[in-house]
Amino acid sequence: MLDQNWRCGAGELDLVVSIDHVVVFVEVKARASAAYGGASAAVDHRKQRQVRMVAMRWLDEHPERRGVLRFDVVAITGTALEVFQAAF
Repeated sequence: MLDQNWRCGAGELDLVVSIDHVVVFVEVKARASAAYGGASAAVDHRKQRQVRMVAMRWLDEHPERRGVLRFDVVAITGTALEVFQAAF
């Protein structure tokens, strides 16, 4: 793990990990139920744009990590867990 709950003025990154020389920014969303849509529904285009922007700020502070990037989503709805690799 490279970072967890990293914050800046633009927002927060839940997890930043390195897998096989790829920097992976992981957005984690949880909802108690799917009554208003599953947890993955919360990662809409607006949220994706924000995560990308915050990731660029993280990379500004960690220039040695520039290279191949990936954005994953971990969605927990109730007790169901889904992992979306390269989600956006």
